Amino acid sequence: NRTGDQDTIRVRALFVFIGATPHTGWLADAIALDDHGFVLTGVDAIHARADGSLPINGGLSRTLETSLPGLFAAGDIRRGSVKRVASAVGEGAMAVRQIHEYFERS
Repeated sequence: NRTGDQDTIRVRALFVFIGATPHTGWLADAIALDDHGFVLTGVDAIHARADGSLPINGGLSRTLETSLPGLFAAGDIRRGSVKRVASAVGEGAMAVRQIHEYFERS
């Protein structure tokens, strides 16, 4: 951030820890965010879609799924999250389960 240097790395997965102030501008064109930049998930994400009625993946309402089916968010980045480490860890565990359910039904 201070030097402006950039690196490109190849990864199989990505964990972004950004804290209670979201830095999600880079996501704005891909998924629904609230007015403060927090990621909408679950029912909020469904209502954020164009017609407001599209169910997430065939009617399942996964609480951590974003407006982009198959993309999940956990922890401080979500609108309405508790913004505490213990709850973020719990949401991370929930996200793993919901991802497994997503792939089982895809």
